[in-house]
Amino acid sequence: MDPLRVLAAVAASWERLGPYLTDLPAEDGARLAHALEELRAAEGRPDELRDAADTAARLVLGALPPRENSGLDAGGGTGDGGRYTDGTGHLTVHGFTAADLAVLLIDGSRMVGPVLGPVRARLLAQPALEDAELRGRGGDPAAGGLIRLAGPGGRALLPSFQFRADALPWQVVLEVNTLLDADRDPWGAADWWLSDNTWLRTAPAALLGAARDGELVGAARSLLEED
Repeated sequence: MDPLRVLAAVAASWERLGPYLTDLPAEDGARLAHALEELRAAEGRPDELRDAADTAARLVLGALPPRENSGLDAGGGTGDGGRYTDGTGHLTVHGFTAADLAVLLIDGSRMVGPVLGPVRARLLAQPALEDAELRGRGGDPAAGGLIRLAGPGGRALLPSFQFRADALPWQVVLEVNTLLDADRDPWGAADWWLSDNTWLRTAPAALLGAARDGELVGAARSLLEED
């Protein structure tokens, strides 16, 4: 058994296999989550990574029905048998890695795989505040209309662009976030704010505080009209 391939294959087949793992009894679910957290923490330490992957893979295989885990145990169960991505050394199955399973199960985020994974990494690399940090600055992390992203370990991260220097949110951010339905799709909303916009000729977040709120709202409305 290659444990990294098993975990990557489960991530690649999450729609079908995920329910078996999310519905585990509390104790079994906690053991699997712990193993996946150790896997993430062991990045760059091959022996520890392999040990954590082995533990997690055995727990996963024990949670799946025989008709599912036999294919995974034999070699990935997804048709490509797994391969290593160029320059990363991470084994992938259809572009999914073992670490993606931790994101899916622990963080509750679907931002994984060959298409959405790089978007998630780019957005999480941007400045952000945790609840306690924002509260310490006098802000309210529970305020409605804010983008909240699931970071490593599932902890909530609030992209910093949403707040003025006094830790209060920009009013236009709240308005645009509502238009973008950020509560339902926080990643999509964050990507809109932080990516170059052809209408505005820059990333929308770069225009906050520049007396161009009307343009920001207009650009967001134009996106809805396109849909």
